[in-house]
Order: sequence, then C-alpha cells, then structure tokens
Amino acid sequence: MKTKTFQFLITLFLLIFGINSALLAQTSYERIKSIEATFPVIDELFRDYAKQNHFPGLVYGLVVDGKLVHTGSIGYSNLSNQTLANSNTAFRIASMTKSFTAMAILKLRDEGKLKLDDPVYLYIPEMKDQNYLTRDAAPATIRHLLTHGAGFPEDNPWGDRQLAKTEEELIELIKKGISFSNDPGLKYEYSNLGFTMLGLIIRKVSGQSYQNYITKNILEPLGMTHSYWEYSKVPAKELAHGYRRINEDWLEQPLLHDGIYGAMGGMITSLEDFSKYVALHLSAWPPRDDEDAGPVRRSSIREMHFPWNMNYLNSRSKKYDDSPCPSVSAYGYGLSWSKDCENKVFISHGGGLPGFGSNWRIMPDYGIGIISFSNLTYASAGNINAKVLDTVVRLAKLLPRQLPVSPILNQRKNELTAVLPGWENPEKAGIFAENFFQDYFTDSLKKEASVIFKNAGKIIHVHELTPLNNLRGFFILEGENSNIEIGFTLTPENPPLIQEYHIEEKIKKK
Repeated sequence: MKTKTFQFLITLFLLIFGINSALLAQTSYERIKSIEATFPVIDELFRDYAKQNHFPGLVYGLVVDGKLVHTGSIGYSNLSNQTLANSNTAFRIASMTKSFTAMAILKLRDEGKLKLDDPVYLYIPEMKDQNYLTRDAAPATIRHLLTHGAGFPEDNPWGDRQLAKTEEELIELIKKGISFSNDPGLKYEYSNLGFTMLGLIIRKVSGQSYQNYITKNILEPLGMTHSYWEYSKVPAKELAHGYRRINEDWLEQPLLHDGIYGAMGGMITSLEDFSKYVALHLSAWPPRDDEDAGPVRRSSIREMHFPWNMNYLNSRSKKYDDSPCPSVSAYGYGLSWSKDCENKVFISHGGGLPGFGSNWRIMPDYGIGIISFSNLTYASAGNINAKVLDTVVRLAKLLPRQLPVSPILNQRKNELTAVLPGWENPEKAGIFAENFFQDYFTDSLKKEASVIFKNAGKIIHVHELTPLNNLRGFFILEGENSNIEIGFTLTPENPPLIQEYHIEEKIKKK
C-alpha cells in the first residue's frame, strides 16, 4: 500500500470519528468531489432504465456520509393530472417497511420488554397449538419471524392483497391453523405473514399500534414528518398513484387502506424522508466509542445487518462489465445481506406491491447508499441500484473504511520487526505465545527469512500495519528489489501474544 493511500485511509477514519483539521476537510472535499463527478453517469443510468422498463415515474437519491447529496426524478407521480414526480412525492414502499418493524422489535428488546428467542405464542396465544409438520418441531420464535425462518410458506402475491385486513381477521386466520411449508428454524422462506405477526407483537408489548410505536419512536426522532401509513392522509398533490403496464398502456391500481398487514409493507414515504433512515443505518458503522444518539442503538442496527439466515449462492452474478462475480446472500432482521466476489458487502431491501416497486441499498464499508422509488407494479429497482453503487465506487475510486490499528498490534509489529530476519534467541523476546515454537521452528524461520530478505535487498521503508481486526494484521517491508509481506495473529490472552506468523515475498509491479 502506498504511503499516500494509507494517509488517505487514516484521514477518512478520522472523518468518520468526527475529528476536524484542515487536512481532514480537504480530504472530505476531495471525496465528495470525486463522487459528484459521477452524478451525470448516475442520471443517465436511471434515465435509460426507466425508459427501458416503462416506469410512469421514478425518483432516486444518493446518500453519502449521512447526507442526501444527489437526487433525480423522471416522469409522473399522477398520470391523469400530469403531476411530476419529485423527491417529496410520497410513494408506498411496500416491503421496505419490514426493516422499520424489525427495528421496533429490537428497540423493545433493548428496553427489556421481550426476547428474540421467546416463542411467538407468549405474545400471540393462538400460535400455541399450531400443528407443525412434525411432532418434534421447535416452536416458532420472534427471531424466526425476523429472519423468515418460521416455516411459513412464501406468500407473494397473496400477502400483497391483505394490507387492509384487521387484527381480528389476522387472529381468526391463525386460529384456523397455519399451513406450514417447513418446521421452524430449518429454512429461509420469505413470509409477509411473519412480519405481520411482528406488528401484532409490537402492539401487545408496547400497548400501542405498531404504526404509532414506529412513528413515535423511529420516524419522528429522525425528522421523518412526511411518512404515512394511511394513503388518505397524504396531501393529494404529494401522493404517488400506482400503475400496472398492460397492452402498452398504464392502468392505475387501487390503493389499499391501512391495516394489520401494513407492518410487512404499508409505509408511504418520500425520498427526502427515507434518506434520513438510510443515514441512520450508515451511521451505525464503524463500531466506536462516541455518544450513541439513537433513536435505536448502533449495535442493534448492526445486528439487523448481520447475515442470520443464509438463503442464496448466486453463481451467475456479474460485475458492471458483465464479467462473472459470484455472490452469496442472507437475511438479517428485516434486511437482506450480500457479499460479492470482491468481498464488498451490501445491505438492502426491495419492495413490491400492485402499483409500486422500490429498493434501497447501502455499502456500510464505503459510507454510501442509493434509494429508488417507482410507481409501477413490482418494478425491479434492485438491479439498477446495484449497478449505480458499483459505478460510484469504481469511477470515484472509493476505498473502504479502514479499521483503526490497535495499540497492541502496533506494539507487536515493532517487536516482531526487531526479531527479523535473524531470529536470534526469539524465545527471550517475550512476545510469542506458548504454542509458537511448537508450531514454528527457529532454524526453519531463520532460513525462510534469510532467503526472502536477501531477494528483497536493502529495506528502504517499513509501511504502516493494515489491521484485519483488533488482533490480526499485516504490514509491508519495502525492499530495493522486492517487497516482503509479514502477517501475524495474536492470542486471546491479556496481554495478547503472537500465535501465528507468515512471511511472503511480493514481486514489485513494474
């Protein structure tokens, strides 16, 4: 890693932690400027995608370091009135609602009012006597509901037509018995019914409707004052109407009223409002010591992002240039997680209902996110959002957030460097764990290092350590002829000692 690149990463780390300096401001400015240069490309990508897919209207926005830095709008929110869509237009975001429901559950958990591994029947007694597929099945838990692991069958598009149903109708459905596709805890299968039950649990635990609890405890603290549950309460000029494409024309779809199933897909919000929610998720990274302003703990948001229930290995995934890039995906709590062949992590969720399609997608390691809302039935927005983020990272040459180097890693690096290349009396250094000289032999270590250092020539620079975590990292010794990469891992002892070590010659690129 070149020195200038390392300095940039350190400066970016300081930016994340809110430390100000002239150099920091300049680096932040340069980062934003490089991203701004991609805006025309983003606009063209969305413009082409909307045209190809016959979107009546589309709005989109890029969030960087907690701010909505760029927005765009295409087409109409209301075709009959020729009302232009904009960043304040209120779209029904369908299943993007699920993460709000999950966040509310975690907030109640943090307050000690429920446990994620509680059986659902503790809160919905009608679930007590369900007939699972086998007699040895474990009961469905709140965690199962959060991760689509309760054994319920995939229920699109059936669930999309249930929004206006009442709590009484939901209870009656449960009383009649759930038809299970799997026993709880064994498979991932997307379930709108499961998140509807979470909404009911919020009501049972908090004493207020999930709509009111989410509004008071998440939306209002974030300043999301243009978000709604009932479409009739949205100012008419702000409400996006939904359409279906039939016979080369758009047919308006009826909007369903608010009801118990809204916990899985009923929220209506604007791009401006939703960007504040995206900023909250980005702000959870990286873990740090500064004040946690809420409205939900940063650690709980990161918990939502964890891949709890693996679902797909996509061997056919591709990069921006159509080259193969397999990816793996999982479901967290109300959110999807994926990692591609380049180890880039994405947190996302889409939404689709008759009349609407939406998606949001963030890259926590890069501090960026994209949102897009459309008023076309089941409009696929995930693909274009993925392409836009890939484009921004590539064209702006963004680097992932660098972990801070722990003091003990730096200390052990310096102590290890002092031992190399001769490995003279290393046992007396006091830096190696008890296993080390049982797994590595001094004569072999000395012979290996001697050859590599001889090939490298005179060491002209010792680069800073790159941490992989708090107790593992590597660093580069820059030689006249070639470079040397040295990595090591520390033990869980206090103080941590070196338990693992490796050294490798790296040929310089010409």
